[in-house]
Amino acid sequence: MQNQPYITLKHFIINHTRCIGFEYYTNKIIDGLLQKLTGVQWSSTYNIYYINNTKENLDKVFKIFKGIAWIHCKHLYHNTRIREGNAQINRSWYDNKTTVGGRRRCPDEYLDKLELKKYSNNTFKSYVSCFEAFINHYHDKALLEINEIDIRAYIAILVRKEFSDAYINQVINSIKFYYEVVLNMPNRFYAIERPRKSRKLPTVLDKTEVIKLIDHTNNLKHRCIVELLYSAGLRRSELINLKINNIDSKRMLIKIEGAKGNKDRYTLLSEQTLKDLRLYYKQWLPKIYLFEGQHGGKYSGNSIGNLIRNAAVKAQINKRVTAHTLRHSFATHLLENGTDLRYIQLLLGHSSTKTTEIYTHVARNSFINIKNPLDL
Repeated sequence: MQNQPYITLKHFIINHTRCIGFEYYTNKIIDGLLQKLTGVQWSSTYNIYYINNTKENLDKVFKIFKGIAWIHCKHLYHNTRIREGNAQINRSWYDNKTTVGGRRRCPDEYLDKLELKKYSNNTFKSYVSCFEAFINHYHDKALLEINEIDIRAYIAILVRKEFSDAYINQVINSIKFYYEVVLNMPNRFYAIERPRKSRKLPTVLDKTEVIKLIDHTNNLKHRCIVELLYSAGLRRSELINLKINNIDSKRMLIKIEGAKGNKDRYTLLSEQTLKDLRLYYKQWLPKIYLFEGQHGGKYSGNSIGNLIRNAAVKAQINKRVTAHTLRHSFATHLLENGTDLRYIQLLLGHSSTKTTEIYTHVARNSFINIKNPLDL
C-alpha cells in the first residue's frame, strides 16, 4: 500500500469548460486506466490528461483507481466560512461609476460574492480595483481563457514597476477570489508564487516625542485623536468607527467593535485622555461617532493622516509619523515598562503572539543590559 502511486486532481478551464486535470509521475498503469475514462483528453498546453468536471466523472475516477493509486483531491474543495460582523457593503460608489473608453467592469457575480461573504468595505474596494486593473490588462482575452502563465506575466510586470509586496499580494488575492471562490474552483491557482515577505521593523517614537506631537496639534479635537491613537493603541479605522458609547469611563476601558478579523476587544482608556474627551464632548457635541466630519458621519482617514503629519512637522520630529506609528509606540512602551507580551497582544487585537513579538526587536529593554564592546 505504501508504494501506491498517487494522482493529484486539479481545477482547469480548457476550451471554456471546467475540467479536472490529472497530475502524476509517469506511470504506464495510470496511463492505461485513464484511457478507460470516457471523454479523457490530452492538453498540450498544460501537459496533462483531463476530463470534464462533473460529479459522475469524479465518481468514476475514484472507482477506477480504488486500490491502485491514491487520489489526492485537496485542491478540489474548500471550507471557507461566511464572515461575521462586518457592516453591509456600500457598493453605490461602484454602481454609479461611469466606465470610459470601453474599459471592462468587474463582473456582477464578483461583487455579489464579496457581499455574500461579508468582506469589509475596504477589502471590497481593494479587490474590485485590483481585479479590474488585471482584467483590463488582458482586455482582449475572455476571463475563462486567462491562465497561470498570464497571471505570472502580470505579476512580473508589477514587480518590475516596483509595486509593494502588500499590493502584489492583494492583486493575487483578488484574482484567486474570482477563479477560486466566484467560479467555485478552490486552489485553482495554488501554485502562483507570492513575493517573499520582507520583515521591516516599525518606526517608534519615544515618550517625549509623543508628548511633543500631542502638544503641537491644532485644536482639542485633534489632540484627543492623537491621544487616543497612542494611549489605546488603535488602528486608524478603529478610531474612525468609535462611537460615543464605546467609551466606558467607569471601567476605564474602550470597546473596539468589529475590528480587523471581525473581532471585538477592549483596550485601555487613559485618565488624561478621558479628561480631554469630556472637554471635547462639551465643545463639539458629536451625535453618534466620537469623531465626526463637518457634515456629520465618520471622520475621514485622510484628515487623521494630515493632522498627524502637520503636528509632526510643527514638533520637528524627523521621522515619518502615521497613525500606526502611534500604535507601534504604544505597544513598545508597554513592553519597555514590563507588560507581559500576551497582554499587549490582547490590547492590540493580534491573533497570535508571533505578530506582537516584533516589538521585542525595537524595545529598548531588549538591549539595555548588553554592554557595547567598544565601552568594555
